[in-house]
Amino acid sequence: MTTLDDLAALRFSYDAVGSTRFDQAPEGYHRMDLRTRLGEGDKLFHRAGEVVTTWQMHRAAGVRIYATDTPATIGANCLGRLGPLTIPCRVVWTANDDQQIGFAYGTLPGHPESGEESFLITNDPDGVFFTLRAYSRPGTWYTKLAGPIGRTTQSAFARRYTKALQHLVA
Repeated sequence: MTTLDDLAALRFSYDAVGSTRFDQAPEGYHRMDLRTRLGEGDKLFHRAGEVVTTWQMHRAAGVRIYATDTPATIGANCLGRLGPLTIPCRVVWTANDDQQIGFAYGTLPGHPESGEESFLITNDPDGVFFTLRAYSRPGTWYTKLAGPIGRTTQSAFARRYTKALQHLVA
């Protein structure tokens, strides 16, 4: 069984590292974007940023997640477990300023998908928003075999993360 210590020696399972910072999906990857208004105000912005960067949102969504760093920092390894699935990732970028707080992680070998996912809280003039962006393609034989079911599952988890975040900051 893969452990958090095992992840340090692994390389990313995709080449477009850092791609969720940009608005165009790398060639051959499926893109998913979900943007949800959480409310308004600096207090909400900072609380939502804390919930995202300290892995609370992931845990509240049902993912057992272990990380080498909390809050998330560039290079931190994280290992999620969801039922029988092992979900190894590494943080590739972070944001922490007056306008945005969040991070992105990229997949490591053994993850069902290959790609990157970002979780970003923004403090915009019209409110505080949570944006989840992902670029992925199947990373294992069983996700290739599952076809569109994998995308449906990924979309369902994006909504689950959003609901968990909304509940934690309410």
